[in-house]
Amino acid sequence: MGPGHDGDDQLESAGGHRRDPFVKLAVGAVGVVFGDIGTSPIYAFRETFAGHHPLAPDALHIYGVLSLVFWSMMLVVTIKYVSVIMRADNKGEGGSLALLALINRETGGTRRWSTSIILLGVFATALFYADSMITPAMTVLSAVEGLTVVEARFEPLVLPIAIGILLFLFFIQARGTAKVGALFGPIMLIYFLTLAVLGIGHIVDHPQILMALNPWYAFQFFLTDRWLAFLALGSVVLAVTGAEALYADMGHFGRNPIRVSWLAFVLPALMLNYLGQGAMIMALTPAEAQEAIKNPFFLLAPESFQLPLVILATLASIIASQAVISGAFSLTQQAIQLGFIPRLKIQHTSETAAGQIYIPSINWGLMIMVLLLVMTFQSSTNLAGAYGIAVTGAMTIDTFLLVVVLFNLWRWKFYYALPLLIIFFIVDFAYLGANLTKVPDGGWAPLLIGGVIFTMLTTWARGRKLMHDRMAEASMPVSLFVQSAANSAIRVPGTAVFMTSTAQGVPHALLHNLKHNKVVHERIILLTVQIKDVPYVDDDKQLAVEDLGQGFHRVILRYGFMQTPDVPVALANVKNCGPQFRMIDTSFFLSRQTLIAAQRPGMALWREKLFAWMLRNAESAMEFFRLPTNRVVELGSQVEI
Repeated sequence: MGPGHDGDDQLESAGGHRRDPFVKLAVGAVGVVFGDIGTSPIYAFRETFAGHHPLAPDALHIYGVLSLVFWSMMLVVTIKYVSVIMRADNKGEGGSLALLALINRETGGTRRWSTSIILLGVFATALFYADSMITPAMTVLSAVEGLTVVEARFEPLVLPIAIGILLFLFFIQARGTAKVGALFGPIMLIYFLTLAVLGIGHIVDHPQILMALNPWYAFQFFLTDRWLAFLALGSVVLAVTGAEALYADMGHFGRNPIRVSWLAFVLPALMLNYLGQGAMIMALTPAEAQEAIKNPFFLLAPESFQLPLVILATLASIIASQAVISGAFSLTQQAIQLGFIPRLKIQHTSETAAGQIYIPSINWGLMIMVLLLVMTFQSSTNLAGAYGIAVTGAMTIDTFLLVVVLFNLWRWKFYYALPLLIIFFIVDFAYLGANLTKVPDGGWAPLLIGGVIFTMLTTWARGRKLMHDRMAEASMPVSLFVQSAANSAIRVPGTAVFMTSTAQGVPHALLHNLKHNKVVHERIILLTVQIKDVPYVDDDKQLAVEDLGQGFHRVILRYGFMQTPDVPVALANVKNCGPQFRMIDTSFFLSRQTLIAAQRPGMALWREKLFAWMLRNAESAMEFFRLPTNRVVELGSQVEI
C-alpha cells in the first residue's frame, strides 16, 4: 500500500533524542506525550452529562456515551494517528508544520497543492496555539475543582489555587524542565495505574458495563436521541484531546515507544476509568446519580483517598500543561525557521538536550492568555465550551493533509485510501460540527485566538516575500559588482561577512558600505543561511562555498527547521576560502530594513503596518545567528512594499 517510512526507531537518531533504551523512551512518552489525553477522564465523562447539553444519567445514555468514547479512541487515536499519520514522519519529526514541510519537499512545492496546503498547515498551527492556552486553564481548573468534592467549603479557594499553580508553572519555564522532567514519567505511571485501579474497583461491582464496548450502544443512542447524541459528540471529543500530541512529540521519543505505551498501557487505563465511572453511576439511584454525575471522577475513590487523588490529578494536570507549553516552544522554533514567525529570542535550557528550549515572549504571552481565560470563564465546565473546537479543527486539517500524503507521497491505491479517508472525514466533521454548536458558550475564544494568530503568521510570511521581491528588483549582478569593486575600491585587511537572505545578487549592506566607506575588505563573504524542509541537515551537507574571484566568496549554510543556526561555529569549519576564520579579524555587516507602507499591489495597508510592527520587534540577526556583538556593523535601508 505504499511506504510509510517504517524503520527501526532506535536507529533514527538525527535529533539525538532516541539513543535511550526502549523502555526508558516508552516511560518518558507516558510522562510527556499522554499528559493531555490522560487528564481527560477528570472532565470528559462529566461534561457529556452535566455540561452545556445535559443528558439523563440512565442506562441508554451511559452505555451510548461510553461506546462513543471507546470507538472515538479507536478510530481517532489508534487508527488515524497511531497507525496511519505517525507513519508520515519528516525524518523522524512529526506535527502539522513538519508534515507541511514534508509535503512541500516531496511534491516540489507544485502549484496544485502549495497555497491551499500551506494555508491549512498554518491554520492548524494557529489552532495549536489556541489549544496551548486553553489546555493549561482547563486541566488545572478541573483538577483543583476536585477540592469541592472533598469539602464543599473549599469552593472559594479553587480559583486562587488554580491561578497560583499556573503562575508557578510559567515562572519556572526559564529554569528549564530537565530536572523536574525526570519525575514526569514515574508520576504519570502512578496516575495511569490509579486510573485503572479506581475503574476496576467499580467494574467488578457492575461487570455488565463492559458491554458498552459494543458499537451497537453508540448506534442505539443516535437512533433514540438523534440531536442529543450529535450534541454529545462535542463533549465526547474531550476524551481524545491530546491525540495530536502523539504525532507532534514523535521526534522526541520515536514512533514505536509511543505506539507501545498507548496500546499496552495508556488506552487500557483510560478505558477502565471511563467504564468505572459509568459502572459507579449505574449502581446509584436516579437521584444519587444526578448528584454524582456533577463530578464522578473524584467520587470513584473512597472518601479517605479523595484528597490524595485531587493532589495526584493536579500533578498530572501540571505535567499535561508543561507538555503543551514545551510543545508551543518547539512549534515556535519550527515556525521561525520555516518563515512564518519573526525571529524571537530562544534560550537553550539544557546543554545536552537540543530540544529543550525557552522562548520568553511565547511564555509570557501564553501566561497572560491562560490567566485571562481562567478569570473570564472561572470554571472548567464553562471552559469546556471553548475546549474542543481548536482540537477538532486541527484534527480535521490533519485529515486534509493526509489526503496529499496518501495519494501523492505514498501512492496508495484509490480503493485502499478512499474508504479510510471517508471514515476519518465523517468522524472529524461530526466532531467539528458538534463543537461549532458551542460557539456561543465559549467556542468563540479559540476561533478568535486562532484567527488573530493565523492573520499574524500569514502576514509575516507574505510580507517577507514581498520585501525580498522588492529588494531583488534593486539588486545588482554579483559578477558585475566584483569587477567594479576590484578595479575601483580601496582594499583593506581583514574579512567582511555580509549576511544576505538570498543566494543571488549583491547584499544591500555591501552596496551601502562601499557607498559610505569607499573601501572593500581583502576577503568578502556573502553569507546566506538557508532553512531546509527537513528537521536536521547532516554536517557534510551543511556548507557550500563558491569562489567568485577577486577575494569574493559566496557561502551557504544549511540548517534543518529543528536546528539553531550558529554562524561563528559554522565559519570555523569553512575551508577552500582563504585562511582560517578568526573572529577578531572578521566584521559582520547586517542590513536592517525599515518598512515604508505604500499603496502598492501586494498587501492591504493595515497588513503592511502590522508587518512593519512585527519586523521592528523581531530579534536582531546578530543575536539570532549568535554573532559576536563587538564585531557587528548594521547598515539601514528603507524598503517600500
